[in-house]
Amino acid sequence: QVQLVESGGDLVQPGGSLRLSCVASGGRFSAAAMTWFRQAPGQQRDMVAAINSGGSTNYADSVKGRFTISRDNAKNTVFLQMNSLKPEDTGVYYCRYLNSRIYWGQGTQVTVSS
Repeated sequence: QVQLVESGGDLVQPGGSLRLSCVASGGRFSAAAMTWFRQAPGQQRDMVAAINSGGSTNYADSVKGRFTISRDNAKNTVFLQMNSLKPEDTGVYYCRYLNSRIYWGQGTQVTVSS
């Protein structure tokens, strides 16, 4: 069983920055593919950024050049650095763990508004 706990969400003005963290307990974090998803009110949950066990990354077109995903296997943690935030980045951000099975965190709220 894997448990994921996200943190770092907040209310921020447009153009601001936030850093999200997702800490995993249980499982083999270093072997897992980790993905950040975003879900806006009334919308589906969409992939934002992903990093595999080898460190290769993938981003949604809407966040390329603004968001950076990284991982620290020693701390069982995946990060999402979000810069130049826009109102359309608002939503609940979830991390997903994938290694044979899928696990989700509870989400952290990001609100971008003036």
